[in-house]
Amino acid sequence: MTDDDPAVPIVCPECDTETEVPLSEIADMLDRHNDNQHDGEECAQVDPALADELQDLVAEDMGLLE
Repeated sequence: MTDDDPAVPIVCPECDTETEVPLSEIADMLDRHNDNQHDGEECAQVDPALADELQDLVAEDMGLLE
């Protein structure tokens, strides 16, 4: 993993697991985990705290909070 491809925390409350994966692999990893472990149900996800923080930063950058 390089600085150009940061690690993103992934959590799965159903499996009680947490891991970090490169940003470039996140969609494939989530799909694969959810397909293999949960019959396609979307259990594993980007850490909700990080997702909320990113959402706030994007909204601020786009001027949506003004």
